Amino acid sequence: MTEEQLLTALKIGEEKDWEFKSAKGGIPGSLWETYSALANSDGGCIVLGVEKDCTVSGLSDVPKIKKNFWDLVNNKGKISLNLLSDENVKEIVVEDKSVLVIKVPRANRRQRPVYTGQNPITGTYRRNYEGDYHCSADEVGRMLADQAEEPADSHILDHFSLGDLDKASVKQYRQRFAARSPDHPWLVKDTKAFMEKLGGWRRDRLTGEEGLTVAGLLMFGNDEAIRDPAAIPEFNIDFREKLSDEPTVRWTDRLTIDGRWTANLFQFYQRVIQRLTADLKIPFRLEPNLFRKDDTIVHEAIREALVNALIHADYRGQGGIVIEKYRDRFELSNPGSLLLSLDQILTGGISECRNKSLQTMFLMIGGGEKAGSGIDKIRQGWKSQHWRSPMIQQTMQPDRVKLTLPMISLLPPESLQRLRSHFGVRFDRLKGLELQALVSADLEGGVTNQRLREMSDVHPADVTKVLQGLVARGFLQAEGHKRWTTYRLPSRTEQEATGSSHKPEDSSHKGDSSHKSPIDSSHKLDELPAEEFARLKAIAAPAFKGGRLQPDVSRQIILQLCEGRFLTATDLSELMSRNPNSLRSRFLSPLVEEGLLVRKYPEEPNRPDQAYTRKSRAPR
Repeated sequence: MTEEQLLTALKIGEEKDWEFKSAKGGIPGSLWETYSALANSDGGCIVLGVEKDCTVSGLSDVPKIKKNFWDLVNNKGKISLNLLSDENVKEIVVEDKSVLVIKVPRANRRQRPVYTGQNPITGTYRRNYEGDYHCSADEVGRMLADQAEEPADSHILDHFSLGDLDKASVKQYRQRFAARSPDHPWLVKDTKAFMEKLGGWRRDRLTGEEGLTVAGLLMFGNDEAIRDPAAIPEFNIDFREKLSDEPTVRWTDRLTIDGRWTANLFQFYQRVIQRLTADLKIPFRLEPNLFRKDDTIVHEAIREALVNALIHADYRGQGGIVIEKYRDRFELSNPGSLLLSLDQILTGGISECRNKSLQTMFLMIGGGEKAGSGIDKIRQGWKSQHWRSPMIQQTMQPDRVKLTLPMISLLPPESLQRLRSHFGVRFDRLKGLELQALVSADLEGGVTNQRLREMSDVHPADVTKVLQGLVARGFLQAEGHKRWTTYRLPSRTEQEATGSSHKPEDSSHKGDSSHKSPIDSSHKLDELPAEEFARLKAIAAPAFKGGRLQPDVSRQIILQLCEGRFLTATDLSELMSRNPNSLRSRFLSPLVEEGLLVRKYPEEPNRPDQAYTRKSRAPR
């Protein structure tokens, strides 16, 4: 991590979750709760020597604090697991003050829960948008269950037998299997041996115990047996179709556990896959076996999404499997948390499955992948139709994962028209990821760093710069903080109140008329002529490209940018890709004190829209 990365985090901190602690009295006790919370969530950084308001206070004796930290993090009486290497703990000098940055990685499923003290039930924490919270015994139990090498669905059920299976389901599954692999050797085996090959029946070599597994019952069982208190009493599967515009019509079709069909996963899958793809306007011919190599990439993507929901679910969690079909999207949600980080899921190539026997059962009839390429297949299918990228959401308390598949164009003309009407001609200057961000905010009610990462291969830090640049120019408003920040479109009233309206300006509202200039607020960079804006970007290029500059170089860039115009700290932040608070404290205020810059509002130095111009060439 560099000084520049930390300065960016002090401003926004969206690439990872950041926690700032002053550590004036040494390592604070709350650090270990935060360590646990970050490790059990998506990882993040703890910075010692920075106040809660992001003011850098610094540390007086970094070597001593660093040694104390290493002593404690290796003490199992303090924290259950040390996830760190030397590279994870670094001293960084910011504004001539030393701070200690501790980068806590996400613990994998075999390492969770990471907890403080001796008892995971009382010492396990997780992270949400409000901060660290203490996990319930149920949450800890689910982490411990995921930790086990034995998959959740391979557990042998006591007092259950092949008689608890639905014979019709087993027969139909064999037919699908045979249609896809007619010469497969498993097909000649009897029901017990066939189930054993699939993972539906298992013998424990250590104990000699054998019997029906959770996977076998879930896939082929009678629904009464599945929901028996000794099996999976929380089991619920629900398909909802909502295609009517009439508010009084809740569902146009629904499939749930109602006694009219055998509600196991195989029957649910057969019925739901046909309903999901029945009216897609992408022609294909459905063969009797339902699984074909020559169906379209979109059908393949939908099949992959449905199977993923079924094989990754925590069937002892809350809410059950819910599959919803709308006119413009599909939504598939299941109980349980993600076993991989979002970065790992989007990168692909890593396979972690909660129910490996179920995965095998679907794989043998053409559903699902084991190579960690499932999300790639889904994204490729959606990309082939120029639809908006699939969206993954994870919620806690209770743990659930939802995959949304929008069937909406990447850049719908009606959305572009609304945005152009909202922002005027300056909207036409946006392109690429900036344009996608605004369209997403319009269509989805908001946009996040994660959402844009799902839609592009851009680095998270660069995504953050794009979003913050749009905020600085009045195109978006930020809600929330750090990794949970959501960006929304401003209302017209809010847009005009911030001075970002493209309407003609009234000089009577600009304060001192002697200070009129091409830029009078933090939202006017977009109103410059293209050639003038390009000239400013060229001046700022050495800073914008990143890396550390000598202070004298940064000072000269600022003075050149402020010649003949007023620029705010936010304007300079956008041009130079630097933290506005740091620019203000390290450069702008000292340059004013030296008489090289003057403030637009000298009587109100702390105004949010304070702007600066070079004194020797102040506009007249």
